[in-house]
Amino acid sequence: MAKQVIWCVEDEQNIRDILEYTLQSTGFESRGFKDGQSFLDALQQGRPDLILMDIMLPNTDGMSLLQQLRTDPQFATIPVIMTTAKGMEYDKIKALEQGADDYLVKPFGMMEMVARIKAVLRRCQNRENLSRSNHENEPIGVDLQSRQAWIIENDQKEMLDLTKKEFDLLALFLSQQGVVFSRDDLLDAVWHTDFLGETRTIDVHIRSLRTKLKSFGNQIETVRGVGYRFARNND
Repeated sequence: MAKQVIWCVEDEQNIRDILEYTLQSTGFESRGFKDGQSFLDALQQGRPDLILMDIMLPNTDGMSLLQQLRTDPQFATIPVIMTTAKGMEYDKIKALEQGADDYLVKPFGMMEMVARIKAVLRRCQNRENLSRSNHENEPIGVDLQSRQAWIIENDQKEMLDLTKKEFDLLALFLSQQGVVFSRDDLLDAVWHTDFLGETRTIDVHIRSLRTKLKSFGNQIETVRGVGYRFARNND
């Protein structure tokens, strides 16, 4: 089986060398980049299975690079873990909202990094399995490769303009219809965080997603005192 490939975008060479050594010694292939431009140039020749991205980089910061990845259909599905010395809660939320799959605060342990990488890769494999099981003609559908979502009403297919988190919520609901998710469950599954007090963001995203689903919005049901579930078509 081919080794999974991890790219590390880190401007400090001593840190970059440690990251690469650790990854190679734990069964991955790795490649390091000292800045955003060399990383973007390499993407034209190949793509990794996961990217470790420092936020503080010369010339182009990691947040800008993340935004470029998430808006380019070729690279939008590559998982990204942000690494930074910033430890403020706001910075973590901002990175996750912009599409990061996880977040590591320096200094972090190498074994923690490896564990986080493996966890993110498992989640992405589950998403790929869901994508292969999608049915093009269902009334509500998603394609995880292209990150497109749609509804079909009166034999007319309408593509939906969803944010990243709205799309991830819909994909999760469709993959487990009828399952009740607490707000904490959704924070963990979609935002990959367990911040207390941040569950209000779930309600905001649910309201927006219901609106965009139009007549299908009522299939996202509120389970009083618990959270939400996506009703099966025959419920």
